[in-house]
Amino acid sequence: MKLHLSSVLLAAVAGTAFAAGPAPASTTLTGTVRDFIPGALVPGSSNPDFESGIGGVVTGMVAGTLAGNAPTPLAFGAPGYISSAASFAEWFGSAAPSKAHAITLTETAPGSGIYSYSSNSFFPIDGELLGNQGRAHNYHFTYQIAATFGYQPGTGQSFTFTGDDDVWVFFDKQLGIDLGGVHGAASRTVNLDTLFGPGKAAGNYAFDFFFAERHTTESNLGIQTSLQLVPNAQVPEPATYALMALGLAGVGAFSRRRKAG
Repeated sequence: MKLHLSSVLLAAVAGTAFAAGPAPASTTLTGTVRDFIPGALVPGSSNPDFESGIGGVVTGMVAGTLAGNAPTPLAFGAPGYISSAASFAEWFGSAAPSKAHAITLTETAPGSGIYSYSSNSFFPIDGELLGNQGRAHNYHFTYQIAATFGYQPGTGQSFTFTGDDDVWVFFDKQLGIDLGGVHGAASRTVNLDTLFGPGKAAGNYAFDFFFAERHTTESNLGIQTSLQLVPNAQVPEPATYALMALGLAGVGAFSRRRKAG
């Protein structure tokens, strides 16, 4: 629990989304990079989904609801080039060599509330983990980020991704960005009011980001958003909310007793 824990707690107790005060100048999100050897290099002992074919953007490759720690694959073979449910399970599973990697989203202008990160050479594990396999970069990896965002209905909050290859972004377990397949840099934008529809309460919800770099020779990752994303480590546990509520109730009772006395 870090710097702004008290304001986060108060917002949670009040049932509203966090970040009612001035927007921070930047936010740093740490995710997990998992490394793979493409199937063409070592048949039988590597993942056949990497460095296979280039089929362009494919939507509908995964289910529209996030049911676990990774998307549920729905499409196999061309043009998505997922070999099987088993091969896809490795993408965001625990068996692949992995390391933590952080990106920092910076406010585009002071007070704008718009945050961005952009790299047209996103190679976070060059020379690390399984290595470059004789190439200029380590091209075959996935990247996963789990965070929390505050939703305010009717304000037009949005999230834009630009990059390659596969990218799926879930907001409160609903698929909002669907850019599957092996392709060049492509962009999608989601408006959260449109995604959620009417009746969605203001509050703090899960943000789940899944990225795969599966083919030479480019790796682009760009984000622009009006969401204030907060690392999950900074979001209090529900039990903490309860303790905070009890504490506030105790303060109120003490105040009333003082006035009565």
